[in-house]
This record gives sequence, C-alpha cells and structure tokens, in this order.
Amino acid sequence: MTAAGIYIHIPFCRTRCSYCDFATGIYDRESAERYVSALVREILDWNEIEPPHHVDTIYFGGGTPSLLSLSQVDRILAAVDERFKVDSETEVTMEMNPGTVTPSLAEDLLKVSVNRASFGAQSFDNRELARLGRSHNADDIRQTFRSLRAAGFANVSFDLIAGLPGQTMDRWSRNLDEALDLRPEHLSFYLLEVHEGTPLADHIRKGIQPKPDDDLAAQMYELMILRARGHGYEHYEISNLSLPGFESRHNTKYWTGLPYYGFGCSAHSYDGDFRRWSNERAVSRYTELIEEGRSAVVERVGLSEEERRSEKLFLGLRMMRGVDLENYRELCGVDLREEYKQDLARFHEAGLIEFSGDRLKLTPAGALLSNEVFSAFV
Repeated sequence: MTAAGIYIHIPFCRTRCSYCDFATGIYDRESAERYVSALVREILDWNEIEPPHHVDTIYFGGGTPSLLSLSQVDRILAAVDERFKVDSETEVTMEMNPGTVTPSLAEDLLKVSVNRASFGAQSFDNRELARLGRSHNADDIRQTFRSLRAAGFANVSFDLIAGLPGQTMDRWSRNLDEALDLRPEHLSFYLLEVHEGTPLADHIRKGIQPKPDDDLAAQMYELMILRARGHGYEHYEISNLSLPGFESRHNTKYWTGLPYYGFGCSAHSYDGDFRRWSNERAVSRYTELIEEGRSAVVERVGLSEEERRSEKLFLGLRMMRGVDLENYRELCGVDLREEYKQDLARFHEAGLIEFSGDRLKLTPAGALLSNEVFSAFV
C-alpha cells in the first residue's frame, strides 16, 4: 500500500504578516492548549480510511508550529503514532519562524523525532522584512540556522520571496548570496502574490507601497535557478530546489497524487483516488466541533474521472521531471497526446513545453508561465 503523508495545521503566530492569507491567528497559551487537545482528539477519532495507510511523512505547518511547547508536539506525534502505522524513517518537518528557535528547543525537537526544519527567511534585507510585517530580522535567520545546525539538524529548508514591493535586482542577488553561503539542504522560493483583503493589498491600493513589478520578478526567478544550480542544487519542482537527495518528501505527495491526511483547522485531505475533504477554517469553530464530538469536515468533493486525469496532469507538470506519458495512459486509460492534442501543440509552438522521450515537461519559460499552461487542463 502506498505510504501517506500527515499534515498538521498549527494556526498561531506571534504577529500576522502583511501579505498573509492563511488560516492563522495570534498565539496565546490558553487557546493553543485547547486547540492541541482538540487536534489530538481529531487524530485519535479519525476513521476516514480503514484500515489507514501507513505513513512516511508528517508535516507541521501554519502559522508557526515552533511556538508550541515540546510536550504539545510530543502529544500530537504520539496520537499520530497511535492511530497510524508510522515508518521508522519518517520525514517529520516543522515550519519555524526565525527568532522562535533556541538551541535547546532545536535539540529537544530532534529528541521527539522532528528531523526536518523549514523556516520562512523570506529576505535577508531588514527593510524588506519590515515591509512584509515579519517579526524577525536578518540576524535572527542566521542565528536560527546556526542553532539548528549545532543541535544536529541535517535537513533544513529556507523560504525566500521575490518580487517584493520596491525590491531591486541587487537586493535579490544579495539575498541569494546569503542563502547559498549558508547552504541549506532545500530552498523554496515564491513570487509574491498580493491577496485581496490583506494589509499589503490595502497598502498598494493606497500608494503606501509600490505595486510589484512582474517582469522584474520573473528575472529574479531565473537568476535564482541559475545561481542555485551553480551551487549544486537541483530544480526539481517549479518553486523548489534541493541538494541531491533532499527533495521534500511530504510536498512531493501533493504533486504526484499520493494520499495525505490533514488535521486541524483549514486542513485538507486526499485519499489518493477520487475523494478530497477539508476542515472548518475558523480556529474557534473547529475547536468547538471537536469538543462536541462532531466532525470538523465541512466540505467533501468527489472527483470525476475527468477531474482526476486533469489533476494528475497539471500537478505532475509542477515537477520538473514532468509527466510520464505511458504511466498516464495506464492509470487514466487515455493517450495524453491525443486528449490534449491542440493545447499541447499550441504550448509546444510557444516554447512552454517539451517532449523528452516518454515524458512531457515544462521548459524554463513554461515554468515561469505555468499558470497559463495549467489553465488549459483545469
């Protein structure tokens, strides 16, 4: 049976970033303890798949999961271990914010089986961090990385954001210098998306901050890939690079159609076949539902055969190795070249896709314009 991934959503932060559109709120000890108790109960009472898949990845996302106490993390992992068959070599990732991790906390997290750290550096420029409403500075990034290394973390990932309001190519290049000099095992990079309803969107609308330059952001994307490859990183997914052997095993499940089960408010799940479901988004309502002995699931979606084929194609194309055409034919019962003949011809002529043996892949230009490609398959 295919191993599944477990996603644990921790919705608490010290502060809320100006660009954030996630289900998060400000941390307080009482709310966090009540939430963790509900989370543990949800995991132990889970019965969506029987018998449950065995598990080889666990991902604490948020929010800032590193704000939890060690005992709370241990309780959550113990609940997962009780409800699922957890592999001995499971990848256990925790998202962290710079400045929230002390050397002793890093050591303690390793003791309870957290073995991969992912933290939102976003930028090494303090002016850019202030504009984003981040609670850390560049020194916090460096100190957090040193603390993780000193504790024994051998798998660390950074997040960087390009295309920030007022960001220049020189500043972006210095960000890359800093990140590559530290040499984490994994780098995730994103082009800033401005979501309506966020403080950043309001600032741009009012002229407090300049509108991001999309063309400049595209150049930053290209520079990131070029520089990282020169330092030995592999560009394995549109927004992710890693040293050989350090791809995110958990996130790869999302792109390759493997099952994952989400716990906590706003968490999403997929059975690896035709079913998707998601939890209540609001923290307080989620907690109430679990405390009342009710399900936190508020939406269930049954995928049609056509939707399943479509998802396999556009999610698979996020991987730079592309989609295996023969495997697609075996699983979906159709020839991809024939099913999307006109769209594929158009994208190939525009230089956005290429055929390499039995694989369909995005070109570097296609990776930059991936949303335009994917829209044909949704």
